[in-house]
Amino acid sequence: MLKFGANAFIWIDEWTVEKGDYAISEAGRLGFDFIEIPLMKPKEFQAKPHVEALKKAGIQATASLILPEYAHMPDHPTLAKEFLVGVLDGLAAVGGTYMCGCIAFAGGVFTGKPPTEMERQVVVDTLGEVCHEAKQRGITVGLECVNRYETYMYNALADGKETVKAVGADNLELHADTYHMNIEEEGFYQPLVDCADVLGYIHMSESHRGLIGTGTINWDDIFRGLKDGGYAGPMVLESFSENNPELIAAIRLWRPPAQKPEFLASEGLKFLRHMSEKYAL
Repeated sequence: MLKFGANAFIWIDEWTVEKGDYAISEAGRLGFDFIEIPLMKPKEFQAKPHVEALKKAGIQATASLILPEYAHMPDHPTLAKEFLVGVLDGLAAVGGTYMCGCIAFAGGVFTGKPPTEMERQVVVDTLGEVCHEAKQRGITVGLECVNRYETYMYNALADGKETVKAVGADNLELHADTYHMNIEEEGFYQPLVDCADVLGYIHMSESHRGLIGTGTINWDDIFRGLKDGGYAGPMVLESFSENNPELIAAIRLWRPPAQKPEFLASEGLKFLRHMSEKYAL
């Protein structure tokens, strides 16, 4: 049975105890199965207060992140691993079992060149160590591919699939995102089918980052590709309404959506359920 989640940035501009609990409450109230915690600052994350909030809301949690510049994995693998282990610890403390996002690179770091074989090998080696740590905590890891304006390391899903295969860990999967696919892929259907054997997590995000179904994403091709690829993993609504300066700079979101958070969340979930039923997922 499909699970529907929502990124907390639909409701809040940063994750604090108070704001996090509010997002958890809203996600549960609107009928999501889990909330995706933007666990960007693991050293500041306080897990204990959220355990009760998640229980009260009747939902679970996953974690997504972007590595900070100082922990860009190709250049600083030890710092990247240390940061990711901190995220794993925080996620495990709230009972979460899935960590994903930009786990192999920092957003906005560029060399002016495509990734080298050595850079990719550093990622393969380091992710292997991270997946070992994750497995000890019962956590699956998802490697996200994002557009060329945010990283040079992993843009197309085929690039991510290659690294997932090279690492060879049974708890490492590919994390897709429709917003980034809209920029990088030659269509939506075939890339999803081609990576179906490693695809385990997907962000459902519109071309303008607002209300899904109102932009240029070809949602029929997305759902047709997921159906034909046999996808049975979670779907995560990723719209942004309120954002802190760090996130705005990272994803270049200079114009936030006009819709209110509750509308983005409730209508977005309704759209995902409708399309899932339409394609019998």
